[in-house]
Amino acid sequence: MKKKLLAMLVGTSLVLAACGGGGDETAEPTEPADTTGGAGETTTANAEEIYQQSCIGCHGQDLSGGVGPDLRAVGSKYSQEEIEGIIDQGKGIMQGGIIKGEEATAVAEWLAAKK
Repeated sequence: MKKKLLAMLVGTSLVLAACGGGGDETAEPTEPADTTGGAGETTTANAEEIYQQSCIGCHGQDLSGGVGPDLRAVGSKYSQEEIEGIIDQGKGIMQGGIIKGEEATAVAEWLAAKK
């Protein structure tokens, strides 16, 4: 029984650590990565890069899920606006605001095309 409880606690800790968990408010703010492709707007290729940097811990490298849901056909379930709302507000165990602004819009657009 103790081993099961310990395994559950360790597993829960890993899940929470992988999905973020709030920033260190005393840390210096960092400049966001330039994902504009040099033209002032975020591109689809950059949306994939943003996903790789911020989302694969829960949704998997190939969008197949893990801790978070499978996103391979998320565009057939949600519109771009709905996906952007989920990115902004969070859903289930996903905290909101992991990515913001134009980056969130680009990732939402990229995911909405996954049907």
